[in-house]
Amino acid sequence: MKILLRIIISAVVAFGLSYVLKGVHINSFVTAFMLAIVLGLLNIFVKPILIILTLPITIFTLGLFLFVINALIILLAAKFVRGFHVDGFWWALLFSLLLSVLTSFLYRTSVNNSRSL
Repeated sequence: MKILLRIIISAVVAFGLSYVLKGVHINSFVTAFMLAIVLGLLNIFVKPILIILTLPITIFTLGLFLFVINALIILLAAKFVRGFHVDGFWWALLFSLLLSVLTSFLYRTSVNNSRSL
């Protein structure tokens, strides 16, 4: 149940960000939902490999290179999800930052509200 809630929140945030950010294009909410699923899978399977491969540069940059990895994951997701397009690396970086911050905030808020009920 928690995973479904996280996917729905990610889809809603991604769809909303596509209206705010001019360089991010998502055709429909179904596309945003598919994007959330693909991003989840890429974060599970591809991201750990990229982190291990880039560990020296990540340590040298004190972890800031992880933002680059997140942007690369967004660009990779754009290759897999039809109807999702990012205009460039900087848009992917901004999209990944906003998506992770807003999704984390909304998920934490929704979980805390459901516990208090």
